Amino acid sequence: MLTVKFENKQYHIEEGITVKAFLEDIKKLNPSTVIAKLDNRYVDLSHEIKEDGAGIVPVEISDPVALNVLRHSASHLMAQAVKELFPDAKLTIGPAIEDGFYYDFSVSAPFTPQDIEKIEQRMKELAKKNIRIERMELSKEEAEKLFRERHEDYKLELLRDINGTISAYKQGDFIDLCTGPHVPSTGYIKAFKLLSTAGAYWRGNEHNEMLKRIYGTVFPDKESLKAYLDRIEEAKKRDHRKLGRELGLFSIEDEIGAGLVLWHPKGAILRSIIENYWKDLHRASGYQFVYTPHIAKLSLWDTSGHLGFYRENMFPSMELESVDYQLKPMNCPFHIAIYKTGTRSYRDLPLRWAELGTVYRFERSGVMHGLMRVRGFTQDDAHIFVTPEQLKDEVVGILGLALEYLKTFGFEQFNIYLSTRPEKYTGSLENWNRAESALKNALETKGLSYFVDPGEGVFYGPKIDVKIKDVLGREWQCTTIQIDFNLPERFDVSYIGEDNQKHRTVMLHRAIMGSLERFIGVLIEHYGGAFPFWFSPVQARVITINTRNVDYARDVVIKLEGKQIRVEEDFRDETLSYKIREATMQKIPYLLIIGDREQQTGSVNVREYKNTKQVVLSVDGLLDILYKKNRERVNT
Repeated sequence: MLTVKFENKQYHIEEGITVKAFLEDIKKLNPSTVIAKLDNRYVDLSHEIKEDGAGIVPVEISDPVALNVLRHSASHLMAQAVKELFPDAKLTIGPAIEDGFYYDFSVSAPFTPQDIEKIEQRMKELAKKNIRIERMELSKEEAEKLFRERHEDYKLELLRDINGTISAYKQGDFIDLCTGPHVPSTGYIKAFKLLSTAGAYWRGNEHNEMLKRIYGTVFPDKESLKAYLDRIEEAKKRDHRKLGRELGLFSIEDEIGAGLVLWHPKGAILRSIIENYWKDLHRASGYQFVYTPHIAKLSLWDTSGHLGFYRENMFPSMELESVDYQLKPMNCPFHIAIYKTGTRSYRDLPLRWAELGTVYRFERSGVMHGLMRVRGFTQDDAHIFVTPEQLKDEVVGILGLALEYLKTFGFEQFNIYLSTRPEKYTGSLENWNRAESALKNALETKGLSYFVDPGEGVFYGPKIDVKIKDVLGREWQCTTIQIDFNLPERFDVSYIGEDNQKHRTVMLHRAIMGSLERFIGVLIEHYGGAFPFWFSPVQARVITINTRNVDYARDVVIKLEGKQIRVEEDFRDETLSYKIREATMQKIPYLLIIGDREQQTGSVNVREYKNTKQVVLSVDGLLDILYKKNRERVNT
């Protein structure tokens, strides 16, 4: 007999009874329970209990861990359907991912849309059969024999890296190498949808075979699935690549190069508004601006350590007059060079230097995505040189600056992460403890809730990451605050302390937006291209009803420009409905329509974007409203 614990009670059970049977015996098996937690590990409901004194906690599908298990089980269901429809397909890997799952297959030809429909239909049939999902435990030799007989070469390759007992899962004739756990049967997988296909290199190595990937999603019920699919459709409408082209903001052209952005006039206006506010806020917060070159001698990146740990993400070097130069992937070594042009005293610190610095990184073709991931981008970078005692106060100041900036652009929801010391790190344990304490105390001083990511700091120091949530609830990495013990050591960055001795300076890396490109991409998708008035590239368009109103309309344009309103004019001899429709498609916040009545009364007919109500205002009254909106940076 064994003893197990459940809800603070002890139960005596026969060794080998399954978790499911135990929960059924005590009338605690909920239909929504899909796995269980046995002490500190998750197990299948079919797990045979052999652990004396174990605590058992049923895990329902609403739990994030259980939902992840459902997604992984759905990937197996999809793989089973593929193998039945395409027997020559070879299995590789199929994990659960955020909001869904995928599976990579080695097949002779890409999957067509018709293939995807057939696969999804077969999945529904298999789910309806409610096939039991069984765990298998095999020796390495047994596992190799099993997958060799099934001609699953990729599974055999994976087995080479695994020692000890091997686990696999079986449903019907389908068997896959997997650690589990899984839902009890295919009938638990009800609300799913296959979404798209893509190519993917085996093991992420571009020198390996290109596999065929199928993405899908699954939810506990049809209502949740529908809500998710609706969000996907809304996300497609808000796709910054599509809107960027339609609104004339930016383009990325093959003849220029992948991942290199061309900012069109309206996009340049939007970018300059963002930059100008960034500069104003930094001036008010005690920052000074610096400018640095786009290239430097390759030896600089050797000293910084980038050649050792970041070379594969850097562009190839170039030789000039027998000296190798490198496009910069970072701005930090330049700021350090400025710091070292003179002797610094503790009285000089903190020194806050900021730069909108364009950097270049070699992103692989398969991962670039519009503005979100590019090869040339501008970081809103700053490096702050402080004494160890100044760390906490400086981080408090950065957090305040970051949240003010992000909230000004309409982002109110954040998830904040504190990443602590990894297994391999540079610097003393004392400094790491002090740095982590400073970050934690700064977050608590600001009254900010946060998640701790143990061991996820970078090797040179701990960090804080702020991820904003957009209108669709998606997270985007923006602000990062990193403490660096590595570069000050490599470049011998120091200051003279009160004791008149030389001390090691602590260096803070920080960015508020992360990069201008990504931030603008997020803004486009967050607002669906319909920007708030204060940072809309075009704030108003003056439209005439007929040609005799042009002179008065031009006077209105001049008055608007005098108040720094960004205005366009449409005085063409076209129908009013045509001109209104065209302006609406451009998502211009205000349409100012002028006809005979407006000309006679010195007024304008005002239409706001997506507001069918029309208001007639005097020109001066309109100017006051728009000027105030600009000044107060209103986001509604």
